[in-house]
Formats: sequence, C-alpha cells, structure tokens
Amino acid sequence: MSDLTEAKILALIPAYNEGDRVAPVVRAALAYLPVLVVDDGSNDGTAQHALDAGAEVLSQQPNQGKGAALRAGFAAALERGYQAVLTLDADGQHDPAEIPTFLAAYRRTGADLIIGRRDFSSMPPVRRLANTLGTALFSRAIRQPVPDNQSGYRLISRRLLLAIQNNRESGFEFEVEMLVTCVLEKYSLDWVPIRTIYAGEKSHIHPLSHLAKFLQISWKAGRMVRAARNDLNG
Repeated sequence: MSDLTEAKILALIPAYNEGDRVAPVVRAALAYLPVLVVDDGSNDGTAQHALDAGAEVLSQQPNQGKGAALRAGFAAALERGYQAVLTLDADGQHDPAEIPTFLAAYRRTGADLIIGRRDFSSMPPVRRLANTLGTALFSRAIRQPVPDNQSGYRLISRRLLLAIQNNRESGFEFEVEMLVTCVLEKYSLDWVPIRTIYAGEKSHIHPLSHLAKFLQISWKAGRMVRAARNDLNG
C-alpha cells in the first residue's frame, strides 16, 4: 500500500443553503485536504461563505439534489487526477477532525469505499428508527451485513468513482446506489467509527419520507444484486 501514502485526495462538500454553517466546516477540512464545495442552487450566500473560508466552489443552478451535486464534484475530481474523494456534509454533522481516521484506513486497507459508521443510539428517536430500519432492510436486501449505509461521511476510491459515473439517482439514494455498485463490482468496503452529532441543526431530510424512499431503493438494490448473482450462475 506504499503508493497510497502520497495519494492525491480531495475533500468534497455538497451544500444547499448552508451559508451560516459551511465556513467552519471548510476551514477545519482544509487542515487536512484541499476542499471543493458544490453549491447546489443555494440562495443564502453559501458559495461566497465557502469561498471566503478558502474552498474552491463549483455552483450549479437550479437546486438539483445531493446526488447531482456529488456527481458534479466527482467529475471534477476525476478530471483533475485525484485518487480518491472524501465527502462530508456542510451542516456540521460530520466532524472534519475525523478526516485523518479515514485517511489512515485508506492507506492501511486501500478500500474502495470507507463509510463513517454512526452510533444510532445517539440520534433523535425518529432518525434512530429510520436509520435502524433502513440499514436492516438494506442488509437483508443485498444479503450482506451493512452497519451504516446512509452515512454521507465516506471516502471513495477513483475506480469506484469511475464505476458510478452513470448512476442517476438525485438525492440521498445516490449514496445508497454507490454502495450497491461497490458490492456488485466486488470492490472492497470498510467502515470507521465516527461521532454522531445532532445539536438542533436544520435538515433537508424528513425521516419518515426518507424511510419510505429507502424501502423503495432497498427493494431495487435487492433486485439488482439477485440479477447479478443469477447472471454469474448462468
């Protein structure tokens, strides 16, 4: 794994109307990695706050969803020759001080997808329910234990970035589809423990509708995995 020691890695922060939160996240992340913020159609000065904090900013209009923001950032990272991308949210729920944990895991294992594993018991009750049920359903659908499949704090290798270029989900489903692609391609997968931070931050996700959507994508994931295995078995 010596070639990973000096791997060129980009921190990517998708942001929508996080003008009052994005700057401290950017400044903290810059202590470890170069930072690209994808401003997803914000109308509250998010892009300027990110620029003032030292990030490079890519803006897209109108708002297109987190999946579209991530795809835009991934395309930029691939074009610039990055070996991996580390994604974290702009609202402060992912602690940039934990970036070295991801980097150490990547250099140690070379895993294609490293996901920050949260402690569901530390979440508000409705979120705890949505994440616990969603993770259990997804694990059953793909027939593989997955301790946390919805966390947006993750490190993605270049070859997985290339493999998901054509994934078209627009919201959080894009991150779930990324995990499905990793499993189907038999790429390596790992988790690292991260802090679970909730302090009254606003959220663009409604947990119950989030769970309903997740039921749909879990069904889709199970169908994709079954089809792939049937193809392998002739």
